[in-house]
Amino acid sequence: MNNINKTSVDEFVTHILNNNISYLSRAITLIESNNSKHQEKATQILEKCLSHASNSIRIGITGVPGVGKSTFIESFGKYLTSIGKKVAVLAIDPSSSIQKGSILGDKTRMSTLALDDNAFIRPSPSGNSLGGVARKTREAITLCEAAGFDIIIIETVGVGQSETTVHSMVDFFLLLKLANAGDELQGIKRGIIEMADTIAINKADGNAEKEAKIAKSEFSRALHLYPKKENNWIPKVLTCSALNNVGIDSIYTIIKEYIALTKENGSFLKKRSEQNKNWLFETINNELKNQFYKNSKVQNLLNLQLKRIENKEINPFQAAKEILKIKR
Repeated sequence: MNNINKTSVDEFVTHILNNNISYLSRAITLIESNNSKHQEKATQILEKCLSHASNSIRIGITGVPGVGKSTFIESFGKYLTSIGKKVAVLAIDPSSSIQKGSILGDKTRMSTLALDDNAFIRPSPSGNSLGGVARKTREAITLCEAAGFDIIIIETVGVGQSETTVHSMVDFFLLLKLANAGDELQGIKRGIIEMADTIAINKADGNAEKEAKIAKSEFSRALHLYPKKENNWIPKVLTCSALNNVGIDSIYTIIKEYIALTKENGSFLKKRSEQNKNWLFETINNELKNQFYKNSKVQNLLNLQLKRIENKEINPFQAAKEILKIKR
């Protein structure tokens, strides 16, 4: 942290714009820090990098644990770098709600991609943020764009509301599925299906290849039951094997078709604009929440009310009302 404290904002920005991965990593560390001085410096860095951002394609990738997200991202990332793309992977590691720790093992699980000079992998703990998505992922996206990455992949933990949150910050949303998962005919979670721009049935190899093709047909039929997307895109379904690098190029072809269509009809920029507005409100809400809990009067009364609730002297709703009455 000493090097972080000694490095000036302008030095950070200069090195980030020159694609210095070391400085990019340290800047993201500042973003994720709860230290007020670090947050202040991170804000200044972000402000200076903002005008250099927004030229990338942001891809969200989700799927239940065990679907092979890390293997897929490594295979997909290697394909992208092989055709001259610079790829950043922001992988959200699940944090334990009990132990408060996270594994942060994505560089281990994507060991080949991690060694690629045109790739950057940043695992971040999800912490207490909504749906398991790191609180500062949007800011990390901005820095990666400023550093010149063409494709930014955000991997969700595949549980809770992380899909909804990631969908709100990406251009293209890819849902990875498995054959014989027992949810083809049920249409699985309606919200996730509606958000998906493409569904890829992964692990379509060996004995599972036939089942994957059946699952593709089932999902294709299910998609016809959903309303047409506002941007006129028709979601695709295909099979792939990340392990054998089969179908990976087809997925990128679909992504390019999607980007071309949405840019042509104006929905691409419209979506980016809406995302920026949501970012504003989310930032305000987070700041109000932080200021509220840092208030010494709130802290004192909160501790008192927690004891009263424990002693069954007051119900949680009344306790909350009394705390909210505090004037700053």
